[in-house]
Order: sequence, then structure tokens, then C-alpha cells
Amino acid sequence: MLAEVLRHLRCPVCAGELNALGSALVCARGHAFDVARQGYANLLTGRASPGGVDTPTMVADRAELLAAGHFDFLSDALANAAVAHAPPHGPYPPGLVVDIGAGTGHHLAAVLRRLPARHGLAVDVAKAAARRAARAHPRAAAVVCDTWRGLPVADGCADLVLNVFAPRNGAEFQRILRPEGSLIVVTPRADHLRELVGELGLIEVDPDKDRRLQAALGEWFRLRTQREYGHTLELGRDDAARLVSMGPSAWHIDRARLSRRLAEWPEPLRVKASVDLRVYHPKFMIARGSAGREY
Repeated sequence: MLAEVLRHLRCPVCAGELNALGSALVCARGHAFDVARQGYANLLTGRASPGGVDTPTMVADRAELLAAGHFDFLSDALANAAVAHAPPHGPYPPGLVVDIGAGTGHHLAAVLRRLPARHGLAVDVAKAAARRAARAHPRAAAVVCDTWRGLPVADGCADLVLNVFAPRNGAEFQRILRPEGSLIVVTPRADHLRELVGELGLIEVDPDKDRRLQAALGEWFRLRTQREYGHTLELGRDDAARLVSMGPSAWHIDRARLSRRLAEWPEPLRVKASVDLRVYHPKFMIARGSAGREY
């Protein structure tokens, strides 16, 4: 575990500082958490395992598809937004770049390459994802945790929070951001992967997505910019199968049946990826009588 990241981690049970002790992270109250030999820390609490955790196969599919460069357009867009909205260096050391639902850490690595003074933390509920994310970049570390149960990091430790097709806990995102920090959110547009969705019966983008996004973030964040990005993917049949199998439709599509369907299609398959990238700044409150005021 990188020392520059470890100093920002907190015990998910008592919120105390964590220190490395052998192959574990331990707080002053004795709560201990394993650090896997692959380098990630398991800070997941509670007996029940969260539902919908990506399987090793789903993570492997995502890793291969990203390594092939099909989503470099999105990595570049994230990196450009991060450079534009990262707080300037002040009297304090730069804060973290925290990627929520980081998966393999591919996008986080692209951002860190453009921000050489910063360290990154990849957060994911899947151990298979954290295993890869821990090796995604020399200045990145990875932890396993459930975003809905709270993020095991210190208040105000992040300059940037990234959220790409991932769960959104507005209160926690605001808590870990510095007042001058930014939240960068990527969501699919209605026509995202339309060529596959209709033909293969995949899960469609929720038409109520924008309202749910505002409900999740509006109390804690103010939208600063929004931009659409589109890119035509040229996929072989194997990569098309990986694209389907790495997302939520993987739980509903039989891989053998999918391969048979795709075998009937000509190569390359041209599929449009269409996303919205939004940048938010946190709202904070100054006490003013009993009401307070926002700034």
C-alpha cells in the first residue's frame, strides 16, 4: 500500500487512522484489514456481500476491451476534464484522485499520467477489479469497499472524485472532496451501444437517468459543465462479446448464445458509444443562525 495513499485511509468501523502492520492495515482500536499479496486492501465491512459484484470473468473482459483501446476516447476526455478542473497547488500537498467503481483502474491511470503530482485511489466492491487496479499505475492504490456503506477515506482528502458508470453516494463524495475539488461523472446517453442493445435484447439506459442523477447529487453538488462524447467502436465479434459481458447485461445473457448470435454478423461491428461527462463542484454550508447558507 502506497504511503501517500495510506495516510488518507480510515478504518471503516471506527474512522480511525490506519497503519501498515505486516500484511494488514490496523487502527488504534485494533480493527485489522488484510492487504492482499496483489497489493489491494480489503476494507469491506458487514457480513452480507453486496449484490451485483462483477465476477472475475466480467473484469477480465473489461480489461481486454480497454487494453485494445476501444474506450481511449473516454480516458482522454476524463484526463482532459481532470486537468482543467483539478485545484491549483497551494500551501498543502495535492489531494488524491479517488475513482469510485474504478474497475481495472484503466481510466484512473490515464488521469494520473496527466497529473504527475497526484496519487490515486481506486475503489471497487469487486476483489477481482481491485486486484488489477492495484497495478494500474505506480502512483495508484486500490481498496475493496461498498460505496453505499461509506468510503474509508479521510474528510477533505480528494482533489478529484471520478465516477464512471458507477454508484453515486453524493453525501460521501462531498465529504471526501476539498472545497475547491471537483466531481467528474460519466453516464451513458440513451443511444449508447444502440446497435447492440436492440438486436441482442440488452438492458437499455434508464430514461429516468437524468432525474435520478440530480436526486443523487443535487443536495451536495452544483453542476458546472456538461458535454456529450460520442465515438464509433469498430469491434471484432470477440470484443463485441466482451463489451456485452462486462456490463449489467452479463447477468441476463448466455455467453454461448451471445457468441452464436454475433457469429451471424459481419466484421467489424460498428457500434456507437455515447456518454455525458459532467463536472460538479461541491456545495458547502456556513452556519448562519439556524438556517445556514450555501456557498
